[in-house]
Amino acid sequence: MAPMVDLAALHRLALALPEITASPPAARLGFDVRGKAIAWAYSARPHPKAPREVVEGVIAVRCLRETKELLLEAAPDRFFDDDHYRSFPAVLVRLDAIDEAELAGLLTQAWRIQAPKALVKRFDASGTANAGGDFS
Repeated sequence: MAPMVDLAALHRLALALPEITASPPAARLGFDVRGKAIAWAYSARPHPKAPREVVEGVIAVRCLRETKELLLEAAPDRFFDDDHYRSFPAVLVRLDAIDEAELAGLLTQAWRIQAPKALVKRFDASGTANAGGDFS
């Protein structure tokens, strides 16, 4: 069976991290820790100069630029980039091509980048720090 993460699994994985909040159901998909985004819906232009539209089944996940380069090179079937995100520290993820464990690891790394240092220290001390994997 091919890997695939649906929206329910995405919510479960993201909300398992400390102090993550999800956008309201009527709003554009997004998850943040204390107001700093870790993952959000991907929007693209269907054609030049058109307004951006949400692309179903794709999310942007905050990451280090070095991590982004490695992911894009190692797994172009799961991760990609576009002109809008080219220099931004986030990678675009195809939910129908990634499994839950890998996505959990990416979300955990995004959370580590955006969460306050004291919160990360408490998380590390709790013994659950590697529950989602580590892409540092």
